[in-house]
Amino acid sequence: MNRAISKTGVIRALGAMSGTSLDGVDAAVLCTDGHDITEFGTNTYREYSEAERAVIAAGFGKWSGPEVQRAAEVVEAAHIAVLADFKDVDVIGFHGQTLAHAPRMQGTLQVGDGAALADALGVPVVWDFRCADVELGGEGAPLAPFFHHACARYAGLAKPVAFLNLGGVGNLTWVDPSFARPEQEGALLAFDTGPANAPLNDLMQARLGQAFDQGGRIAAKGQVEQGALELFLAEPYFSRIPPKSLDRNDFAEMIALVGELSDADAAATLTAMCAAGVVEAMQHCPRPPTRVLVTGGGRLNPVLMQMLTVSLDCPVVPIEDVGLDGDMLEAQAFAYLAVRVARGLPTSCPGTTGVRAAVGGGTVSVPNAAST
Repeated sequence: MNRAISKTGVIRALGAMSGTSLDGVDAAVLCTDGHDITEFGTNTYREYSEAERAVIAAGFGKWSGPEVQRAAEVVEAAHIAVLADFKDVDVIGFHGQTLAHAPRMQGTLQVGDGAALADALGVPVVWDFRCADVELGGEGAPLAPFFHHACARYAGLAKPVAFLNLGGVGNLTWVDPSFARPEQEGALLAFDTGPANAPLNDLMQARLGQAFDQGGRIAAKGQVEQGALELFLAEPYFSRIPPKSLDRNDFAEMIALVGELSDADAAATLTAMCAAGVVEAMQHCPRPPTRVLVTGGGRLNPVLMQMLTVSLDCPVVPIEDVGLDGDMLEAQAFAYLAVRVARGLPTSCPGTTGVRAAVGGGTVSVPNAAST
């Protein structure tokens, strides 16, 4: 069977994402030529078990060693299990699981072997999306902005808009869809806004044995500790000019800032910190966006959404308002980016990661003949 990736025309790509919030694996299909999105296909979600989540979490912040190896094994097995159910796809975009991210020091580490997935699934796999960007002076994150540009055009948007992803870490993409190509100067600005769900999830797990604050119910009962919020906003990260990016644990001391507070007050304060980071980030937009489209788990937290609504000068709405899927957007992004990598198109540029010039990252692994 010929498993080469077609260099022209629209193809079916399957993307997979496992984020730093550690909820599970998202997988989604889309059809694209690497420029325009023509159709969104089926998708699914596989939740991590508590045991799997614990193994992966033990590898956070580590660059090597047995914890990293065990995390990689869990990530690979979970992805193979969920991706095997998809048929008739031409390429898979496999992000892997970020364990550590320090682009100006050690680099960036996403575990999971794309070559092993290609052999197991019999489909070409594009993976290791971030390292080439880091090697050329970029932050290696965020990588979804080129996809956000395609989404804005797919949705028929004509004026600047902001995509706000609130996963473990928050990131913002300012998009001007009037530009035909995302790598054009002025089309995009993207960067991490600060911690989002990760500190709150960690607090919920440590104190209450819950994976997250479902529906913002705990935070809704609490009061924001203004002193802790002010200390948080004094962090030098917020005064840095973007592009810029964060590791999941860069603000780990946030938990200490709320350590003496009640469960409800601590949750309210961590939620307010997430919102405050976004408010600070909006000041960097080249022009005010017409609206903020929120994706990721944070859009399902009404307390967080209300904090953003009262703090920003433009409408703040779930991304579903423009016909997109906020649960699957990152998985879809890596399907889209896989096609761009396979066709030699850039996946990041100075406005998205600070890389010196537009660059296409990623490694393409074709399955061994014995596995097809």
